[in-house]
Amino acid sequence: MILKSLRLGTLGWTIAVYTLILFVCSSLKHALFQSNALDLGWFDQAVYLISQGQVPIVSFGGFHVLGDHAAWILYPLALLYKIYPAVHWLLAVQAIALSLAAIPLWHLARQAGLKPTIATAIATAYLLYPLVFNINSFDFHPEVLAVPALFSAVLAARSGKIGWFCAAIVVVLGCKAVLSLTIAGLGVWLLLFEVRSAADPIRSRMQIMGAIALVAGIGWFLLATQVVIPYFRADKGSQVSAIAHYQYLGSSVTEIAKNLVLQPGLVLSHLFTLANLEYLALLFIPVIWGLSFRYLTPLIAAIPALALNLLSTMFAAKNLTTQYSLPILPFLFIAIVAALAHQQGWVQQRRGIILCALVGFLALAKYSYFGTLYLRGLDTWQATRTALSQIPTQGSVLTVSQIAPHLTHRPIVKLAVTGSQSRDLAEFNYVLLNARHPGWASDRATITQIVDRLTQDSTFQATYQQDEVYLFTRKS
Repeated sequence: MILKSLRLGTLGWTIAVYTLILFVCSSLKHALFQSNALDLGWFDQAVYLISQGQVPIVSFGGFHVLGDHAAWILYPLALLYKIYPAVHWLLAVQAIALSLAAIPLWHLARQAGLKPTIATAIATAYLLYPLVFNINSFDFHPEVLAVPALFSAVLAARSGKIGWFCAAIVVVLGCKAVLSLTIAGLGVWLLLFEVRSAADPIRSRMQIMGAIALVAGIGWFLLATQVVIPYFRADKGSQVSAIAHYQYLGSSVTEIAKNLVLQPGLVLSHLFTLANLEYLALLFIPVIWGLSFRYLTPLIAAIPALALNLLSTMFAAKNLTTQYSLPILPFLFIAIVAALAHQQGWVQQRRGIILCALVGFLALAKYSYFGTLYLRGLDTWQATRTALSQIPTQGSVLTVSQIAPHLTHRPIVKLAVTGSQSRDLAEFNYVLLNARHPGWASDRATITQIVDRLTQDSTFQATYQQDEVYLFTRKS
């Protein structure tokens, strides 16, 4: 018992320190004007508007935030903004969620019969998995809350606790509509595999939980994609935005589902590609030390997310820097627990596990960005801060992507992107631009054209200009 408490204490300190590191890193990136309208600004504006009792119409998209991914988890998150409205709440929640996921993983390892030292090593390896660090620096995404919830759901299922299991999957379903497919996959895995190895008192409960997950996953997917999202989109009845990445399969969720079955040749031609091979290598190599082919059944629950990434035409879905691989992560480590519990896996000693995890982190985590990529805007940093301080009201703003998350506590913020040069400027009270660093989806020519228009517009006055940072304010 003393040893158990010691190891839990060690893990607790590790989690606390890593949470602080993650929060400092994401806050630093934001302070350096390296966060973006999509997605930190998107969710910050939605949560802020909810906290103020306003309709959360995200001005970048022009529709209700539930029309994006039906992520109703943003509503309880808005309670934090009632204490004090600050984007750092989202960054803190993200850091805490990613780090705390190590606790249910530790308990899963102990439940499987592994020693406390090995359980702590596995939990530490999870924290060092490159995706954990990388996604924390990639703005904010509510899917991070699904990671500890998925670990907790499996722990609850193996413990026979139906109430806790249902609570965990409800959290997952609230994070993003597509995670309902992962919940359905979880149900299939529980029913087909976990039930076999469950003890007699738990077996019947696990069957119930597997059925709950399967029904809830399929049910919420259909409800969210066919009812909730179309209803809350700007143009009623429009389809889920992610469909654009699967257009070769169809133009709707139902058409894509049909073609997945009826056109296997088309599916296979998009599965067997070099890009997918590289993605699989990036995904599995950091944990190859702990996997065993005989104990990969937990990955059945990850098949929906993995298939979506492999079939997607979007490059961002095939790396370890974005949120798309998050639903796979818990089941990778549950597979490691299963392998090590049966004395399988290439590395089974504590030091070896941590060393392998550290090598994977050093090779694939994007910590070097803080000394390179994230410093590229330092030459306009002070000018941008000064310009921001001269926007005293919640009036509407036109700005560039990297500045937008600093201005999203207002109903209207729109982006000066390529193609917006001729947009009506009358709807804005402020226009804040950076010609030297135009940001995502923009370029110097676009910014220069908008600046030229504003200079000649008698309804605006230039209130600040320094280092190619321009602030124009509408005259009273």
